[in-house]
Amino acid sequence: MARSLLLFVLCALPVLSSAWRKGNPFLIKGRVYCDTCRCGFETRKTTYIPGARVRIECRDRTSAELKYRSAGNVTDGSGTYHIVVEGDQEDRICHTVLVSSPLHDCKVADPGRNRAQVILTRSNGAVSDLHFANAMGFFKDKALPGCDKLLKELLQDV
Repeated sequence: MARSLLLFVLCALPVLSSAWRKGNPFLIKGRVYCDTCRCGFETRKTTYIPGARVRIECRDRTSAELKYRSAGNVTDGSGTYHIVVEGDQEDRICHTVLVSSPLHDCKVADPGRNRAQVILTRSNGAVSDLHFANAMGFFKDKALPGCDKLLKELLQDV
C-alpha cells in the first residue's frame, strides 16, 4: 500500500506542479510619474501621469534575447497601470518598461527609473496573482519653482 501511494505521488507531482505554475494570469500594477524637480525620485511635488504607455518585457537570463513583450497598457487618471501577463515566465528576467508620456514637457525617461523588475513565475513560491512594480518616471524639462527649497529640506536629514 505504501509503495502504491509513493508511486502515485511521484507520478502525479510533476503534473500537479506544472498545472500550478501555469495557474491564473499575473496582474502587474504600478505607477508612472513626472519628476517635476528632476531629483531621480518621487517627492511631494511629483505628479502622476495619466495616459503614459507602459509594457512588460522578459529576456532570457543567459542570452538576453527578448522572449516576451506584452501589448502594454496606458495609465489611468491616477497614473496607475495594470497589465495582465498570461503564463509563467520561469527563469526569465522581466521588467515593466516606460514607452511614452503624453506630456509635452515631461517626455524624457529617467534612465535610473525607466524600468522596474517584476517576478513572473510561481516556481519561487509566489501565491498571489497581483504583483507590484516600483514607480517609474519621466523628467520634467525644467524643474518647478520651489524645488531647490524642497531638496534642501530633504538633504537636511542626510
